[in-house]
Amino acid sequence: MRLNGFLLAAFLASIAANLLVRPAATGPNFEFIPEMVRTSAFKAYSSHPDLPGGRTLQLPPAGTLARGRRDIGFGPGEAEALRAGAALANPISTEDLEAAARGGEMFRIYCSPCHGASGRGDGAVAMRGFPAPPPLNSEKALAMKDGQIFHLIAFGQKNMPGYAAQIDPVDRWKAALYVRTLQRRLQAPPPAPAAAGATSEVKP
Repeated sequence: MRLNGFLLAAFLASIAANLLVRPAATGPNFEFIPEMVRTSAFKAYSSHPDLPGGRTLQLPPAGTLARGRRDIGFGPGEAEALRAGAALANPISTEDLEAAARGGEMFRIYCSPCHGASGRGDGAVAMRGFPAPPPLNSEKALAMKDGQIFHLIAFGQKNMPGYAAQIDPVDRWKAALYVRTLQRRLQAPPPAPAAAGATSEVKP
């Protein structure tokens, strides 16, 4: 009997509480902690009173990788690029035309502004005062192994920035494949000039 009385009292108390906090038919809900409903928004490059350094934009914790990314096991620097060249081989066949086309797309988007469409180092950025990269058929570029090119795309070197955040590992290999295509084109001998007075038309 006492239990039933307690349950009835609790039920009536819950109804009373609901009536007190229940909004009007046309009004908004009652907010107990409005700060949790509408948190303060900070722009990426604005200051922040509660974060380290007073900055909103923070570096990711050391040792973490973005979702879908893998640690390739190499760090930045020329020595690491040489090590990658010795340790890594391009897993994509040179006969894969679809991969070569994808590599060409990556090159045009990310590489041609400096290296130029043909790989001669005459891209639009280089033509406007930025230090021009050496042509892809230079002695040093021709001596690079695919793993080294893969590393350079990921980490950059000297004036070249790294593109690990923009280009997936598989697309880096495809871009390296396309670099080889450009090198072959640059190394190909120019067509022989037509003989003086020669014509393409044969007259009877």
